[in-house]
Amino acid sequence: MHTFEVWAPIPESVSVEVDGRRHDMTPSPDGWWRADVDASPDSRYAFLLDDSDTPLPDPRSPRQPDGVHSPSQLHTLDESLWTDSRWTGRQLAGSVVYELHVGTFTPEGTFAAAVDKLDHLVALGVDFVELMPVNGFNGTHNWGYDGVLWYTVHEGYGGPDGLQTLVDACHARGLGVVLDAVYNHLGPSGNYLDRYGPYLAQGANTWGRSINLDGPDSGEVRRYIIDNALRWFREFHIDALRLDAVHALVDHTATHLLEDLAIETRRLSAHLRRPLTLIAESDLNDPRLITSRSAGGCGLDAQWDDDVHHAIHAAVSGERQGYYGDFGSMACLADTLRQGWFHAGTFSTFRGRTHGRPLDTRRTPASSLVTYTCTHDQIGNRAIGDRPGTYLDSGQLAVKAALVLCSPFTPMLFMGEEWGASTPFQFFTSHPEPELARATAEGRKAEFAEHGWSTDDVPDPQDPETFERSKLDWDELVREPHARLLDCYRSLLHLRRERAELTDPWLENLSVDYDEAGQWIVVHRGALRIACNLGAEPVTVPVGGSPVLWWEPPTQDETASATVLPGHSFVVLDSSP
Repeated sequence: MHTFEVWAPIPESVSVEVDGRRHDMTPSPDGWWRADVDASPDSRYAFLLDDSDTPLPDPRSPRQPDGVHSPSQLHTLDESLWTDSRWTGRQLAGSVVYELHVGTFTPEGTFAAAVDKLDHLVALGVDFVELMPVNGFNGTHNWGYDGVLWYTVHEGYGGPDGLQTLVDACHARGLGVVLDAVYNHLGPSGNYLDRYGPYLAQGANTWGRSINLDGPDSGEVRRYIIDNALRWFREFHIDALRLDAVHALVDHTATHLLEDLAIETRRLSAHLRRPLTLIAESDLNDPRLITSRSAGGCGLDAQWDDDVHHAIHAAVSGERQGYYGDFGSMACLADTLRQGWFHAGTFSTFRGRTHGRPLDTRRTPASSLVTYTCTHDQIGNRAIGDRPGTYLDSGQLAVKAALVLCSPFTPMLFMGEEWGASTPFQFFTSHPEPELARATAEGRKAEFAEHGWSTDDVPDPQDPETFERSKLDWDELVREPHARLLDCYRSLLHLRRERAELTDPWLENLSVDYDEAGQWIVVHRGALRIACNLGAEPVTVPVGGSPVLWWEPPTQDETASATVLPGHSFVVLDSSP
């Protein structure tokens, strides 16, 4: 006997169809409907609302074997398959994150195939594997942000059992797992939630109607989100959640959803006796997200920091279009490294207003800011999804890596970055509906045109080749110049583990020197000096020490108080006696 239940305050009657047989459900005053039905552990089931003959999937469906429009399936993970009983978790501070998209990380595009590449990540020296969203979406391939059934795992990747296998394999190798969770919007196809209850609000964000977090009956909607987050932690042994675009969560209640989530995550963490981490993606530059609850903040553990990306990328590449307009100088790069954000209560030309709020560097560790030279957005939201290696030389890529990996922030890599992958990461979808497919392609071109990009070569997201082109080419690892860059990344990550100065999270212990005309910058981390030449010509930098790691061999003057760096290169110097 199994109890089927669903929150559905809108319809006047609800029935559940289990393995082809229909059963009436009994309502309760709180909007929940229930029915006890004889069912097998893998029974197919769906709900019928009012007089409709169209069966709808369960909003909390654990599995969708035939896609998001089809009936759900009962499913429970086999607890006997877990081998991570000794896994005690991993804290974010001091760690390095590696973001990947399951469908393009390997030629096969599955969880099982990703397991075969984990030893590469261990040898690289990362600590967390971050999965782009894997919940249920319509079609065969997608970035994952068009999810509509948040409790499911995409069958094309291997379904819930495949995710269990990947997480267990990560833990066996000492790797934590971050899962990208999207709670700010729902995809355009397969979303039936508004037929059950008031899941959606009247307002809209970038992707459509907002989620009802503070209106009538929002209590159950908030519970729907929090229960989902806790499920990933509890049932799938996930170690951290990356919360997509939290600035799009409209919540005017006294206790924001994010604070509620932080409270319940901390409670579960205490019970499981392992760290559980919440990482926000936000473009607000608002430190209150990562401020403790006792100090009036939301109590999240970390947030993504685009300003560090923009400051490094613009300075190295020279690009100034769009939101790069305020970035690019050595002064901007130095200020961003010193204070965590560039826009911290300053005027943003791109936004046309004051943006951000200063970070209290005495109380908030820099490890609470996740920084990067590449992400799925910073590559995939370029017009043709081109990676930096297609327009920067290897030395420039190495300089960017040194600035991030030797910073006091929590570094994150994007799959293939470590060898300068030449394959693009383009925006791809597989909407079966012709009108939606056409609208997606047209909307993509219009977005690029608005930002000044040429739309002539923008790939069609619906073309299967767009997806295929975005898959990593693992044969590149042993070919030059990729092999040398990979060795550089491994060396930087090894040095980060060896030297405590590089994981020191307190910005007050960091200092920066630079020369605007000379295009060099030196970051001081304890006894280490990370000297970078962003220009194409050799420069003399007034800093000495014993070279411990470099891209191109530097030379020093007779007094060893100045170092000559070749163009587009870096050196890490040790000034210890």
